Amino acid sequence: MESVRVDCWLWAVRLMKTRPDAAAACRGGHVRVNDRPAKASTVLVPGDEVRIRTGGTTRVVEVTNTIRKRVGAAVAATCLIDRTPKPPPETLIPVARRDRGTGRPTKRERRVLDRFQQQ
Repeated sequence: MESVRVDCWLWAVRLMKTRPDAAAACRGGHVRVNDRPAKASTVLVPGDEVRIRTGGTTRVVEVTNTIRKRVGAAVAATCLIDRTPKPPPETLIPVARRDRGTGRPTKRERRVLDRFQQQ
């Protein structure tokens, strides 16, 4: 069973764009391995769970294969199992729209819009 550093693995499986970005994410506390904060030098083995916070979302992946070098996207996809929960469905909120070029709303239209927005 081969082990690999977490920053190298994140870069190799294309979860991070560069290895220094992966190391910076570890330093910033955005990477957790088995629910523990991970340093860049944390060793990964198959079966570990990695949580990484990028771009406002948290990705949860399970390590199935440890690789050190960056490989093609098809091969990289076989090295992890994505267990990220689905985001909650967005609720559509109706928005009051006015025709373009109609000018400012009148007092009556303003009251109607205010009542609409309070609901």
